[in-house]
Amino acid sequence: MGIHPDVAVLLDLVPADLAGGERIDWNAAEAALGTKLPSDYKALLDTYGVGDIGELVILPPLPSDVRGWETCHIGSMTVGLRGLWDEDAGVPGVTLGADAVLPWGSGMNANEMAWLMNDPDPGKWPVVAWRRHHSWGESPWALFDCGMVQFITRMMLGRFDACPLGDASLWKRTDTFVSWREQRRRLVAGLDPQTGEPDPYADMYPITDDEDLSGRSRS
Repeated sequence: MGIHPDVAVLLDLVPADLAGGERIDWNAAEAALGTKLPSDYKALLDTYGVGDIGELVILPPLPSDVRGWETCHIGSMTVGLRGLWDEDAGVPGVTLGADAVLPWGSGMNANEMAWLMNDPDPGKWPVVAWRRHHSWGESPWALFDCGMVQFITRMMLGRFDACPLGDASLWKRTDTFVSWREQRRRLVAGLDPQTGEPDPYADMYPITDDEDLSGRSRS
């Protein structure tokens, strides 16, 4: 079976040189979440493993075994994301309730990305995004009629009318994918987790291989 075409486009923009190598049990993940998941999302994680593109955190479906990242996954983020949907009345004109949104991405200056589960076929779910920064009088929620991998590549290629998020770090530009395993290795080695360059503060705040990072802030 060939690679998913949307992931092939992403690979041209963001190489998988620092992939994590995870092999997710998708049957178990979908059973735990109570829903099938889009094929492009599964193909992305099968290709890259678990990690971040720049400051964009791609949420795995279940807890990671990388220490410090165990609580960052779809299941742990769903309640909070659905609370934002209720609080802000969701996307204007969309009548579906909060139980129709399922998170897949986070970070980038506190933006949240999700699917709108408006079809029995997960491959047809559009992306919805909650933007911390948005125009006055505008809803923080917006809908984008594309899949999640297309959303990422279109943002990088500038193929929306405007930046789709309240952060422009991936608007018309790319960044590097770094797996959580590689980020952990770099932190323990005293390196910046994203760039791999020496961290000037590493000696002040050393991290040991057995230290739990769950209390430290993430993008």
